[in-house]
Amino acid sequence: MRAISLGLAAVWATGLTSAAFAFDMEVIGRYETGVFDEGAAEITAFDRDGRQLFVANGHDDVIDILDIADPEQPEKTGTLDISEYGAAPNSVAISADGIVGIAVEAEDAQANGIAVFYTTDGNLVGAVEVGPLPDMITFTPDGQMALVANEGEPNDDFTIDPNGSVSIIAMEDLSARTVDFTEIFPGDLDPTVHLPGPPDSEIIANLEPEYIAVTSDGATALVSLQENNAIAIIDIPEARLAGVFGLGFQDRSQIPFDPSDEDGGINIQTWPVFGLFQPDAIALFEQEDSLFIVTANEGDARDYDGYSEEVRVADLTLDPEAFPNAAELQAPEALGRLKVTTAMGDYDGDGDHEEIVAFGGRSMSIYEVDVQAGFGQQVFDSGSDIEERTADLYPNWFNSEGTIEGFDTRSDDKGPEPEGVAIGEIDGVRYAFVGLERIGGIAVYDISSPRSATWVGHFHAGIPDGDPEAGTAGDIAPEGLTFIAGEDSPTGVPLLVVANEVSGTVAIWDVRP
Repeated sequence: MRAISLGLAAVWATGLTSAAFAFDMEVIGRYETGVFDEGAAEITAFDRDGRQLFVANGHDDVIDILDIADPEQPEKTGTLDISEYGAAPNSVAISADGIVGIAVEAEDAQANGIAVFYTTDGNLVGAVEVGPLPDMITFTPDGQMALVANEGEPNDDFTIDPNGSVSIIAMEDLSARTVDFTEIFPGDLDPTVHLPGPPDSEIIANLEPEYIAVTSDGATALVSLQENNAIAIIDIPEARLAGVFGLGFQDRSQIPFDPSDEDGGINIQTWPVFGLFQPDAIALFEQEDSLFIVTANEGDARDYDGYSEEVRVADLTLDPEAFPNAAELQAPEALGRLKVTTAMGDYDGDGDHEEIVAFGGRSMSIYEVDVQAGFGQQVFDSGSDIEERTADLYPNWFNSEGTIEGFDTRSDDKGPEPEGVAIGEIDGVRYAFVGLERIGGIAVYDISSPRSATWVGHFHAGIPDGDPEAGTAGDIAPEGLTFIAGEDSPTGVPLLVVANEVSGTVAIWDVRP
């Protein structure tokens, strides 16, 4: 581990270096909003022609526009005010034609939201009504279609639970079609699709789209259903749901992790637990006539005043035959503090659980997808890799909120929480860049061989003994990642742009294999 002084923040760079190759990343520029823990920098989009970044700023309810012609000195040059269209911009994207798309949620989060479009120089193109809580927007590669993931989250009382859906918008006339889950029935889904909700809840409301990735031909969208531990496949030209497949479980009796924040330190070991992968961001690539998706397995629970699936193992009734040592397992220094779901594990319906099922894979996975069959299969998972390596690299702020003060506080929840992912190809090598929301920083994998991806390194721009509220802790909680290829970069060198939600900063990383 080595510290590089940049005059911006300490960067802890932990890449691989060998005679065969070297890989290094460093922060060369940073934009600071000065706003702490209010979502002032969440998602970014890059305008190649104008060398601008468009940044979703949920604190001010605007899109900030940054000039990065000199990425070492990003400069705010304007904003796009979306206040007349709703409450907050959840996502921003830029099409191949230079159109800025923004997903805006309504003041009433259970009401339909708006997708609003501008030119990159700030002229309004138009606005389209989409579904409730539009959480992510993207375009097909040719820019002819925009797609919006409408998560449709319930209100806190769980008296209103809108249907999740995906809006497909034709940019030629801004007409929208909606793809939902009306044709899905319980028997259509494999057992690893998670459907938490009250007994009378319907599948169409339980399925909640989170993130979209589009194939190079613009014909297919893959959509992460985070809470549901699943991926939906959508035929874009037909605006048709082609399939939903579950992502499986991690067997934590084979894959070690640290499940407790009251065990006195770092204790990564195996436990009788199954983990739901539950990815947030996904990214896809095509290789040798195969389609692959990379998933950042953050995890998420449906946890509301009117309904919650979340409980600690200490409060779970365990089946005495499956867990004869239940008292030992439910101790706080063992599994007792781990947050798990009540919506899975009681398979005979007698009120006690034959299995313990936790949220989030704490990992990065790769799936090969057969679009025609409507199915995907996992070909790689990093397992305990991220948790074990960050434990070795940062023993004083392992599973933290980004500082030493929070050491081990996230072990009982979802650990490092891989959230964002971007894919970039450099000198013929394909890399996955994975943002870790909690401890922070970027984990990098070489995914050129999808079935045997390899760890490259972890790169951190946080200051472990800093004060987050005073702005002296560096970058905290990476949310959105944008890779800029060398041929599009203002410097001619690949860049990785990272929006950090808690610190309210946008970091521009120089990437040099």
